Amino acid sequence: QVELVESGGGLVQAGGSLRLSCAISGNIFNLNIMAWYRQAPGKQREWVAVISRGGTLNYQDSVKGRFTISRDNAKNTLYLQMNSLTPEDTAVYYCHANMGVVPKDYWGQGTQVTVAS
Repeated sequence: QVELVESGGGLVQAGGSLRLSCAISGNIFNLNIMAWYRQAPGKQREWVAVISRGGTLNYQDSVKGRFTISRDNAKNTLYLQMNSLTPEDTAVYYCHANMGVVPKDYWGQGTQVTVAS
């Protein structure tokens, strides 16, 4: 039983910042990667930022230099610091984890981020 719960979304003006959090609970084992995805209305879900087991970071080009993914292992919490937000960042943001001997995907319910132009 694994649960991921996002928080921190909201409404901001263009150029503003938000910090998303993802609290992870349950039987966490063999963690492979953790990531943030987002899905805008009428669009496919896309990955935004990824942090691997070894701490390697990867960002989608559209957010590179503006977003920072990090984790606090002691608190089992994943973060996404979002700066210089634009209306193109408006979406529901989802926390994602991949773990297990046989890898399995886990998802949060999502948190809405709306950036006003």
